[in-house]
Amino acid sequence: MPARGVEKKPVWAAVPRDLRAAVEAELGVRVARAVRAYGGYAPSATFRLTLANRKRAFFKASYPVSEASGVRWVVDREERVYRRLGPFISRWAPRFLGSLRYGGWHVLLLEDLGPQTMPPWTIVKARRAARSYARFHATTLGKTLPRWLSRTQHHGFGVFWGRLAKSGELRRTATLAMRRAREAEEWLDVALPVLREHERGVLGIRPPFALLHFDTRSDNVRLQGERLRIFDWPFASAGPAEFDVTAFCQAIAAEGGPSPERVLAWYEQVLPLRADAVGASLAGIAGYFADRAWRPPVRGLPRLRSIQRRQLKACLGWAARRFGLPDPGWVTAVPD
Repeated sequence: MPARGVEKKPVWAAVPRDLRAAVEAELGVRVARAVRAYGGYAPSATFRLTLANRKRAFFKASYPVSEASGVRWVVDREERVYRRLGPFISRWAPRFLGSLRYGGWHVLLLEDLGPQTMPPWTIVKARRAARSYARFHATTLGKTLPRWLSRTQHHGFGVFWGRLAKSGELRRTATLAMRRAREAEEWLDVALPVLREHERGVLGIRPPFALLHFDTRSDNVRLQGERLRIFDWPFASAGPAEFDVTAFCQAIAAEGGPSPERVLAWYEQVLPLRADAVGASLAGIAGYFADRAWRPPVRGLPRLRSIQRRQLKACLGWAARRFGLPDPGWVTAVPD
């Protein structure tokens, strides 16, 4: 990412002085330099810290926002994951160095995994990431996971196409294509029964389940050699590995990387998947973006709808190929 992003992130001087002092006390060393980190889609206070002993740390925090803001912080959920799922995620997640609360701020101190490594998504990077992601899921597939983890979080993706059809809002999805909206509407009319049938399958995916990250995109990962390092864990749950990897494949395609079919094939070189669960997950995820991409911008999250539109286009192209639907050529008219 460039040095500047469009999210309005606090500067280091905006962090309360007493909190900065508490950070140094928690780390046991003075902070020599703090550089704002960009890459995600939320305005979290994020800094790469250079310490006086030349070591590094990463500072991530929520802070008070106005009631009019659309930002909803989930740092408390993420801290719970770092504290309680260490044995399951330590090979992939950054080391947890501590946390602090002060004046409405909630800080996580983590290992600094370095600057962003994707995009661009080269074939080599995507292949390494896919295989490492498969190894991550394989370590917990069918294993006993903590009871507090949701086993049904993915069920929320089994309803969107049906909801859009009943509400009449599917036309709003078609309007994203602007001058080709009529073409989009005709395509959606043909595709809807197929997509609804497959999305219902999300509710019926049975174990074995694995630990899911549930939000794996380039802004939440780093690639270090052959290993994918994964952060931003607030949505961790137990569920079908097929859901996690399907979401990851379409996100890579949305950022100009290799096709989702290729990424999925690389993943399956390590961990075979259930084809029906992949299809159900794809339909459900596509429905989610069809439901979100046309909605008004969220205050405080200026790039959210843009990435959702790109992911919708990637999902619908993949779904058409996988389910034997007509080519959705109209998606090229949908702006990023």
